[in-house]
Parts: sequence; C-alpha cells; structure tokens
Amino acid sequence: MPELPEVEALAGYLRERAVGRRVDRIEVAAISALKTYDPAPSAAAGREVVGAGRHGKFLDVTLAGDGAPDVHLVVHLARAGWLHYREAFNSAVPLKPGKGPIALRVRLDDGSGFDLTEAGTQKKLAVYLVTDPGQVSGVSRLGPDALAADLGTFAERLRGRRGQVKGVLTDQEVLAGVGNAYSDEILHAAKLSPFALTNRLTDEQMAALHEATRQVLGDAVARSLGQRAAELKGEKRAGLRVHARTGLPCPVCADTIREVSFADSSLQYCPKCQTGGKPLADRRLSRLVR
Repeated sequence: MPELPEVEALAGYLRERAVGRRVDRIEVAAISALKTYDPAPSAAAGREVVGAGRHGKFLDVTLAGDGAPDVHLVVHLARAGWLHYREAFNSAVPLKPGKGPIALRVRLDDGSGFDLTEAGTQKKLAVYLVTDPGQVSGVSRLGPDALAADLGTFAERLRGRRGQVKGVLTDQEVLAGVGNAYSDEILHAAKLSPFALTNRLTDEQMAALHEATRQVLGDAVARSLGQRAAELKGEKRAGLRVHARTGLPCPVCADTIREVSFADSSLQYCPKCQTGGKPLADRRLSRLVR
C-alpha cells in the first residue's frame, strides 16, 4: 500500500510535470472507483493543474477554473492502486468501462497525462472530485500528519487511543500517513515491540518512537523525491530493514527477522532488537497447529 513517502513523491512528480498544464478530459473506466457525482468529471475539462499535495495517504490534485472555484481530484490508492504517468497515450480513443487495471485516466493538453490503476480483485481504489478536500470523509477524519506532529502532539494522540502500538500507529484518525510497512520500520528503529501498549510507554520510549517516526518517514521521503512514479515501489523495497524480510538477518544485529500473520496482513520484527530476544506468538499459525 502506498504510504506517506510514496504519496508525497507522487505529488512532487505531478508538481514538476503536470502543474501548468490544462486538463483535456477525465475518462472513467471503473465506475465503482469514482465516489462522487457532483462536480461531474466533465467539469475538469479546460481547468489548469495548479497544485498537487497530500492529506495523509490521500493524493490531492488541484484544478483551477477561470473565475470558478477550484476543484480537487482526491485519490486514495488503497492497497493495490498506483499512478502511472504517460508522456503520450497510444490512442486518443476514450477508455471504455471494463475489467482492466485502469480505473481512471487524466489527459492533459500537451498529450501527456496519467492513469490510476488497481491490480487484483479487491477494487478499493477511490477517486473523489470535490470543491473542498474536507468533503471527503476519509480526509476530514484524519489525525495530524505523522511527519509534522511535534512530540507533545504525537504523545497525546497515541496515549489517547489505548491499544497495541502497531495498530494505533497505523490508525489514520490518530496520525495520518503511516501504514503497515513503515510502522514495522518505525518500531524496529525505536526498538519497540509491535504489541507494546500505548498507555504503558514511558516518556523515553515515546520520545524514541517520535524520533524514529520522523527519521524513517523523512529518510523515505528524501529517497523518493525526484524518482519517477515507476521507480518508487522499487525504491521503497530497497530501503526496508524488516518489513517483508521474514527469515533474513536483521541489518542491525543479524538476528533472524520474524513474522506474525493475521487474516489479511502480517507484521515483521526483530526479536533481539525489539522484544528482548523473545519471538512473538504467530496467532494464525497457532490456530492451524491446534
């Protein structure tokens, strides 16, 4: 799933390449991906791309009209969505609704543009065309940005939602932008168990977690900015120390990276760095053994 660093990099790429161009048209191939109907996609035609940013893991492309209120193309890429920028499209024929990976296409006035695609069968990519990003319920419920929150705000938000730190850190209403992959990286850097309870973290542990969040996300953003959209997934994988590295040696202590599996996700951690050398119980595997 694209998280804060990748979405920030996609926004940066659009600022470099698309800002200043005008939208020729928006074509919707997956009707289920478009979550709004007013303004209609046709309202984007002729508007200038004047900005690109993000709200947590939501991408926000701002389209300005001549004297008309701005319109925002807000995108949540979900687990399997991505943005593919095209310098030119192979055909001028409009997309037709179908079962292909392309959900929506934005054509710009210089012949370039971008596709929003989604792999797999669980179609959860969401696109909104709104006059205010706050009209998107997922945006309006976001907590403070994980990369911008100071220590006081960070600690208050995490301690205000009692639970295992892994789950709380990825709750977008607590802090915006952190997902499964970077939470594993942050907890490894902070030397914390993913099952540690937020209300029992000491001030020292909370400060270490805050610093790790800023460091891990900041480093990932720095590595990602300037990369082409097609290169970002590989850049993310190359920078991971524990996530998706089950069975490999920890780059810090050389212990074996372990995994805990859930119904539709998993987490990775280093026992020596994070849990005093004690492996955590893999609940899904334990049920299978019984």
